[in-house]
Amino acid sequence: MFGGSPGLATARTLAYGCAMATEILTFSDDQAEAFDRVAAELFGMGIDLAEAVLSPRAEGKASVLAVVGKAGSGKTMLLASLYRALKAAGVEVVSADYEGRRRKDRRTLAVLAPTNKAASVLRLRGVPATTIHRILYTPVYDPQYEKIAEWLAGQAPRPAVEGLTEIALDRAYAFYQQVSSIPGALAAAGLRGSDFISGWKRREEPLDVGFVDESSMLDERQLEDLREIFPTLVLFGDPAQLAPVGASGEMVFDKLAESRRLVLHRIHRQAEDNPILDLAHALGDERLGFEEFEAMVHAASKKDDRVVWAERVDSDLMARSPVLVWRNVTRIKLIAAFRAAQGAPPAALLAGEPLICDGIELPLKHRKKRIDLEARGLIKGAQVIYLGPGQRDGFARLHVVGAEDPQVSAASIIKIERPDEEEPFIPSAARMGAAFLHGAAVTIHKAQGSQWEEVQVFAPDLYAAAQAGRSEAGMPLWKRLAYVAITRAEKRLYWVVRNRLALPKRALTVEDLKASPVLALQDASQAD
Repeated sequence: MFGGSPGLATARTLAYGCAMATEILTFSDDQAEAFDRVAAELFGMGIDLAEAVLSPRAEGKASVLAVVGKAGSGKTMLLASLYRALKAAGVEVVSADYEGRRRKDRRTLAVLAPTNKAASVLRLRGVPATTIHRILYTPVYDPQYEKIAEWLAGQAPRPAVEGLTEIALDRAYAFYQQVSSIPGALAAAGLRGSDFISGWKRREEPLDVGFVDESSMLDERQLEDLREIFPTLVLFGDPAQLAPVGASGEMVFDKLAESRRLVLHRIHRQAEDNPILDLAHALGDERLGFEEFEAMVHAASKKDDRVVWAERVDSDLMARSPVLVWRNVTRIKLIAAFRAAQGAPPAALLAGEPLICDGIELPLKHRKKRIDLEARGLIKGAQVIYLGPGQRDGFARLHVVGAEDPQVSAASIIKIERPDEEEPFIPSAARMGAAFLHGAAVTIHKAQGSQWEEVQVFAPDLYAAAQAGRSEAGMPLWKRLAYVAITRAEKRLYWVVRNRLALPKRALTVEDLKASPVLALQDASQAD
């Protein structure tokens, strides 16, 4: 029905053109087919992209589609184009930061990712993405400032707000035209998050359409949670990634019927001349062994400076881009070496040291505090930079990488593991709060869903995985590990071949981090 529709072809072209106005790119045939298939699915759910006509959502209908393809096949570009087509058709975009008034006739879209960093990659493309976890909660706005949010979202006239000048409102409006972020726009007007968001509440009603990026990270339970919230789900994922721990090598989209999986095969021009992606795709050759692959890396490093054959780990890079490893013992040794090289004291953290959130340690009765922490981006796996101790015992000032409002102060339990010692040392020891491990090195499993401009891959660990002879879903484990690790690099890949660490050339700093007001995440009555 939709494949030959002139109206849909126009919608597809307009959405694509808006998304890629500054880039000379074209849809591949399989992207165009996937766009049309998703559009046909949405048409069946009452959203006509071809004619920009919306009908009330039919109760009781549900749909799950998956768009899968390897790195460079254009999944993110397709997601961004579909988002713009839905927005142009009048679908209201719901983010975790603001949700407009409910209307019976409204149709909504939420764009989700499993991590803050993955969501921030989409936001850089102009797509207002949020984390899967965050969509479970809705913000409660101060009524006075909610008027500004409604105006920015096109749901109310320009307000007059006591204490805010017309110039401040103009700044908020200008920001929102560039970046579809209500909190960002309000911050541009001179407001802090604590001024306009008074708290969060658990989502009580379902939403409508959900796009989920990096869906290879989802497990069955998360998918079921999403299906309860979104009658229409489109999953975007890479079948060559590592499956969630305990999933026996299967992704959630592997269990969908073949007709529900749309496969992108073509690697786009802008990816074809990328030596990093060339190496990633070479891993699909069943005949390729570890030694042959490492020879390919070495050859690529001689032709292109985007691939670096590194004789040692760069400790300066570790401050913002963790070394990716397979084994925990390697991770702990590299962290200890990094801290020693940076001159970090044995029992304290330096400002600028990287951390990884390991979850929230709070009893159920502290549900509101848990929501506050999670809503600010402190979810398991979040990347964080330590800024310094808080004003009270057990608190730490933190920068949450990829969060729109990144700088927070939270009750923290920071554990630094050390080689050959069972017990970690704990430089910040609240009785309860957000728990952290050091983030100068992380396992490749934990790196999924994240990207960095420059990535160091610790090759001796991948060699150990190859020697172990393990497989996952019919593919040698070392190849899956290598694929995930390599595709975390946006601009440069360092293939580290020796168990050595270079001394740092500069001291740790926090000057490179976005300046932003620090938000307190616990009320003043909390003792720790």
